[in-house]
Amino acid sequence: MKYCIRFNKSRGQEGRGTTDHVWRVFEIDGTNRKEYLFKHFKINVSSSSEKESDSDDWNVVCNGILTIDRETSTAIINGE
Repeated sequence: MKYCIRFNKSRGQEGRGTTDHVWRVFEIDGTNRKEYLFKHFKINVSSSSEKESDSDDWNVVCNGILTIDRETSTAIINGE
């Protein structure tokens, strides 16, 4: 799975998590894209930066498997 991680500029607004949910994590599977909001993330695979083609936003991108630590609101991405 491909993951894109971006700073949550709308945090704290209705439906956008609390002010502590500073990370948007997008899970991309072909043309499907699912969004998660997290307080923290940990990447245990190679990653790089990538500019969104339709905006001025930049992402940290990587491929791997997402594990969610709900207790700490952490996205953990490990190798396959």
